[in-house]
Amino acid sequence: MTTHEQPLESVLETIGQTPLVRVHNGPDDVPVYAKLESFNPGASVKDRIGRYMLERMLEQGDLEPGGTVVEPTAGNTGIGLAIAAGQLGLESVFVVPERFSVEKQQLMSALGAQVINTPTADGMGGAIDRAHDLADELENAVVPQQFSNPLNTEAHYETTAPEIYDALEGEVGAIVAGCGTAGTLMGLAKYAREHNPETYIAAVEPKGSLYGTVLGDDLEEGDYKIEGIGTHDPATNDLFDPSLVDEITAISDADAHAELRRLAREEGHLVASSAGAASVAANRVAERIAAGDLETPHDTVVTVFPDSSERYLSKGIYRSLEEWES
Repeated sequence: MTTHEQPLESVLETIGQTPLVRVHNGPDDVPVYAKLESFNPGASVKDRIGRYMLERMLEQGDLEPGGTVVEPTAGNTGIGLAIAAGQLGLESVFVVPERFSVEKQQLMSALGAQVINTPTADGMGGAIDRAHDLADELENAVVPQQFSNPLNTEAHYETTAPEIYDALEGEVGAIVAGCGTAGTLMGLAKYAREHNPETYIAAVEPKGSLYGTVLGDDLEEGDYKIEGIGTHDPATNDLFDPSLVDEITAISDADAHAELRRLAREEGHLVASSAGAASVAANRVAERIAAGDLETPHDTVVTVFPDSSERYLSKGIYRSLEEWES
């Protein structure tokens, strides 16, 4: 979030410095704060990795000037990469499973990217395979690969986490965040543990996702409507480090949907299902701290609201649960 105090040369300079705002649905003595990532120019947390990854790859020589970025993405990463690519003189091609938001795909195209769809049944694994095939076919093309590139985690370690700690003067008791690629949570967790090893770290996934199996949870795989977090194949999520996580909590579509509607109605947050899930999970952690069932170095909980509900209006995100899930 930028200010009016000085003009900027590029939209890339507006990425980051997003607000940290209290969520008013938890215990009074254990505040929950959310990082509002829709304040980025592409309206999501993925703007951070779009800029960071491409700038570092150019600096390191992994990506040549004028080259092409090919990425498998559910949409927001594509938007973030497309913004950065356009400003850095790069071409962009994104491989998106069919089921994901049409708004995101339209925005990627508007930013000058080529969008290629893969069958929903193939999941992100299919999109990843197709992206690598395309990169092999094209000249001077690379796959940044947000699911395995350490720069994804590094972006949040270097930008998102310090912003949170500066705002709270280091008094962070627990971090609760959704896991898709796991880059956001891993960057926050690494930074947090370096500042205080007792910081409680909770990953959030949809009910039906299989992240919890990494920690030995016995889970039943199933479909879920929540977008942007979760996995049906943890083997594709190379960034996830279980040693940095105390708990993986699964949130149902119904709970996430009820919370995203409450956040809009009561608090003015126009956020999507992943934020609804994160808010539910963060509130549960705060309640445990308040009840004395969970010991943390500070009585504060921080979460991330990754993007805006406007990306999902065509899917009926504010309609009834039945209509949204249909």
